Amino acid sequence: MLPPSLPLAFIEAMPLWAWGAFFLFIVAMLALDLGVFQREPHVMKMREALGWCGVWLGLALVFNTLLWWWHGAETGQEFLAAYLVELCLSVDNVFVFILVFAYFKVAPLYQHRVLFWGIIGAVLMRALFILVGVGVIHRFHWVLYFFGAFLVYTGVKMALPKKADDEIDPEHNVAVRLFRRFFPVSPDFVGGHFFTRQAGRRVATPLFIVLIVIETTDLVFALDSLPAVLAITASGFVALTSNIFAILGLRSLYFALSGVMLLFRFLKIGLAVILIFIGGKMLLAHWFEISTAVSLGVIGGVLATAVLTSVLIPEPRR
Repeated sequence: MLPPSLPLAFIEAMPLWAWGAFFLFIVAMLALDLGVFQREPHVMKMREALGWCGVWLGLALVFNTLLWWWHGAETGQEFLAAYLVELCLSVDNVFVFILVFAYFKVAPLYQHRVLFWGIIGAVLMRALFILVGVGVIHRFHWVLYFFGAFLVYTGVKMALPKKADDEIDPEHNVAVRLFRRFFPVSPDFVGGHFFTRQAGRRVATPLFIVLIVIETTDLVFALDSLPAVLAITASGFVALTSNIFAILGLRSLYFALSGVMLLFRFLKIGLAVILIFIGGKMLLAHWFEISTAVSLGVIGGVLATAVLTSVLIPEPRR
């Protein structure tokens, strides 16, 4: 059970009505997305995906503007910097999703359904992680140094080359193996269903196994996301809202980038540099403070450089 101070540290910076209004808005947008625009299963085309990317980006920027006006430039800059970092980590998620769907041969028609429920789980996980993280930092400030070292390690590891086969190995996923041990799984997909009935008993379909892999993969990414966002802001409201806005645009980002992901080959290096910078900022915070405005400039500059170099420098022919 969490100490009482943890939830209080999480919500004390903002009034309860602000939390309620934000989550009500998110629930309404998800209901609109799933219940109206995505009611019938279909393959999301590039144009539709880019449109939804624009919608979520626009909503994030409008929210950022309101936060800037309401709580000042520092809070607005913190949100924007945290949102950009989470957006970079989301792009890294996209690469893993491509590998997962290719490995299980999931039809494009049903990928949207898996991603929707995967993102619902991701939102709940991030909320729990940030709740605990903000509360722990409020009580034990030294944890920031541990987070900083972890980010530097993650950034260095991300920058090192590795084989594509090492990115994902679903058959060795602990959650998948445990689920298969206690629950039967059908050999074939059954449309877009997660469960079906065979010989009078309820069994899971391979599509549910894909969902488990997506959820456990996002759990790993959440471990990177938590220290990264808490290095930028100590506000639970800013940390959680920036995370959620980045996650909610992840589905449309996947369909927009899945066909051209390999063109952004330097993006992972850029993300590694950003994580190392943020980790270094946490480790040096006691002796040398880097302002949020400078952090925002570095994050934006590295991200723009990574994208431009990916576009301008073609990949050598093999």
